Amino acid sequence: MLSEVDILKISAIVLSLAVAIIGHEIMHGYVAYRFGDSTAKDAGRLSINPIVHVDPIGTVVVPLLLYVSGAPFLFGWAKPVPVNIRTVIYNGGYMAAVAVALAGVTFNFALAVGASLLYGFFDRPESMIGAFVALFLMYSVIYNVVLGVFNLWPFPPLDGANALRYISMQFRWQPVIDLLNKIEPIGMVLLIIVIATPLSQWFFMPAVWLIDLLLR
Repeated sequence: MLSEVDILKISAIVLSLAVAIIGHEIMHGYVAYRFGDSTAKDAGRLSINPIVHVDPIGTVVVPLLLYVSGAPFLFGWAKPVPVNIRTVIYNGGYMAAVAVALAGVTFNFALAVGASLLYGFFDRPESMIGAFVALFLMYSVIYNVVLGVFNLWPFPPLDGANALRYISMQFRWQPVIDLLNKIEPIGMVLLIIVIATPLSQWFFMPAVWLIDLLLR
């Protein structure tokens, strides 16, 4: 039987994670739309309706398995927003493509900072609503930082690799482009290796530092 505290905690976790991953994807589509690509808008993916963004595995199964297994934090993803990057580049150049690639993580870090600033007003809640808001803000900091840092890793198909690719195209860093092309077929394998080994502690170190700073 779940206690009221458990229900509050689970509700705050689910809501904060949903806002983080869905907002991340919407921002990719929104920035692309600003550069003339209406693909996401035409597909109805700029909507804040969570149903249209749900990925059965990333939004439901993975977070649920992590929660049941007692993982230190939950993780997940929404259905990727469709973007015609050629249209974006045609209208705004390679740096516009960089802006699209980094739109999601920019949203995540901005939301983490905003939640951190508000958290100070709710760190000693005197009601159930106050307790829920405090938990929601705390988990918003945690999940947005983790999602932002994770997506900046330079492994295809993550946002960090995409941004690095377009920056390299802008400045004609051909060796970097060649390296990204070479590792792209094994990008997911590299990610699994990092996440499943002690390497993850090193890669997530910036996230731990940022969370500690924002919740201090």
